[in-house]
Amino acid sequence: MPRIAVLDDYQSVAKDFCDWSQVPDAEVVEFHDHLVDEDAVAERLQPFDVVIAMRERTEFRRSLLERLPNLRLLVTTGMRNKSIDLDAATALGIPVCGTAVSSISTAELTWGLILAVARHIPQEDASVRAGGWQQTVGMDLAGARLGVVGLGRLGSQIAPIGLAFGMDVVAWSQNLTDERAAEVGVRRVERDELFATSDVVTVHLLLSKRTRGLIGADDIALMKHTAILINTSRGPIVEQQALLDALHQGTIRGAGLDVYDQEPLPLDHPLRSAPRTVLTPHLGYVTRNTYETFYREAVEDVAAYLAGAPLRVLA
Repeated sequence: MPRIAVLDDYQSVAKDFCDWSQVPDAEVVEFHDHLVDEDAVAERLQPFDVVIAMRERTEFRRSLLERLPNLRLLVTTGMRNKSIDLDAATALGIPVCGTAVSSISTAELTWGLILAVARHIPQEDASVRAGGWQQTVGMDLAGARLGVVGLGRLGSQIAPIGLAFGMDVVAWSQNLTDERAAEVGVRRVERDELFATSDVVTVHLLLSKRTRGLIGADDIALMKHTAILINTSRGPIVEQQALLDALHQGTIRGAGLDVYDQEPLPLDHPLRSAPRTVLTPHLGYVTRNTYETFYREAVEDVAAYLAGAPLRVLA
């Protein structure tokens, strides 16, 4: 009987969001807490034949994979996972399979953060609950400029919504062409122009060696003091200290963040006390539809592997 570990099921929904009858003989164990220490993770997972990982919450380095002698299959939700050493998994004979993922839920959250920062929604909510009334003055989006850093799948969903708000939408990335920008209905500009002229800068890039730390102090220094920075992509793309300095010095209006250098965010992390911020705990993909897809296809992956015909193999 295969033993299946479902990791980082924070909301305790894994059992309810899909049909596990496809693996009727399996013992399924959900873990609702998050372990950071590799020794603790190794001890927990040693008995399991199959591990289902939720996005990039738990790292699977070579050093961990080598300590899991019973592991026969590793399933990740989504088709990319920077937290899994795919080369090591291949070398150790551990197949890695993925699932489909939709980016629309992240696009929706991005706009939630933009509106929350622009209109000071968390502050005004707290004020009303405390007996206050109208503490801030908001920012109009109509007529403002939206700068989209990265016009891939997610950036291409963000841009039309900006146009619907009546915003002037521009975009930049290292490989973006005028033709590609025009296909989305926006205009390509140079990097410095985007940061210097945009009222909202929103980041939508994949994390790689090239993009790690891509947005730094020089870019943030170009931004208007009335501008907003949004990051729902990956935390390390934006230099954390440069952003913290800008927030504390008031050189930008604010920031809306869903992603961080460390996740979960440590209790003493300086962003927790940073001014002019709206922070969410990496909720971009956390919706019912997305979770149902994740878990349904994860179970399909397990069933297919056990039947000798693995699906969506990444390594």
